[in-house]
Amino acid sequence: MFCTLLVLGALVGAAYIYHHIIVKGKQCTSQVKLHGKTVIVTGSNTGIGKTTAIDLAKRGARVILACRSQQRGEAALKEIKSESGSNQVVFMQLDLGSLKSVRSFAETFLRSEPRLDILINNAGVYLQGRTTDGLGMMFGVNHIGHFLLTNLLLDRLKECEPSRVVIVSSLAHNFGKIDFDCLNKHKALGLGTSPTEVFQVYSDSKLCNVLFTHELAKRLQGTKVTCYTLHPGAINSELARNTNTLLQILLKPMTAYFFKNTVQGSQTTLHCALEEGIEPLSGRYFSNCTVREVYAKAKDDAAAKKLWEISERMCDLA
Repeated sequence: MFCTLLVLGALVGAAYIYHHIIVKGKQCTSQVKLHGKTVIVTGSNTGIGKTTAIDLAKRGARVILACRSQQRGEAALKEIKSESGSNQVVFMQLDLGSLKSVRSFAETFLRSEPRLDILINNAGVYLQGRTTDGLGMMFGVNHIGHFLLTNLLLDRLKECEPSRVVIVSSLAHNFGKIDFDCLNKHKALGLGTSPTEVFQVYSDSKLCNVLFTHELAKRLQGTKVTCYTLHPGAINSELARNTNTLLQILLKPMTAYFFKNTVQGSQTTLHCALEEGIEPLSGRYFSNCTVREVYAKAKDDAAAKKLWEISERMCDLA
């Protein structure tokens, strides 16, 4: 009996330590204020995007909520204004699955907003399908939409330098690969629909994020615009809302305990957006508010350049 209680106590203790140290992770310690600064956060009507927007608004930033759904975006706008106590929060409609919408958003933003100091490419989807332009959904939304948005806003970022681009990737990029033949033939990273194949395509899209950041940093050399990509942690958020309902129910108790909440999950994004002195680390990958090394495939100069050129072609930027 004593041994059983001892083992049980050890397990409870280990679980407590895991949750409070590993799951919670590090916090952004920056005390930077952002009065007079403007920030765009894509996908900020929910999840870590919303908590990121709340934090930035509390710091005095003018925060642009760039979201696909007008209804959900306007609901988030009210909530963020209320929680942050700021009236410098604006909703602007942006569908990253439509290149026309991305161009319209950029045109409206550049016409109405004189500054852009931080661009946070946070939005992401986890489902197969096609965008309105016929691109694979995860390639189109997780990468191409943000690629086009960033390029359309780069001149404004340069005008307001020092400025930053923050791209939310994932640890899943480690499992990714870029099938350039599939991209050229099908405008998608993969065509499968099984759970394993969907996860593979998601991982591929997250590798695109890391390679995009790597190449962007090279092209920004000589400017005071810096860029960073990151793994926010395993987040208990709405990213998996398109997965099987039964699976979501079964996983709920586990995700509640073993995954970060959205406040904890936003800390590395905030670190990359705000931390002073990380400018020499432009193009690097962060996790748990710390710069990390990546596999060779995630900093492959040739692959990053090739992805950039294909992306330009698909956006009609070339």
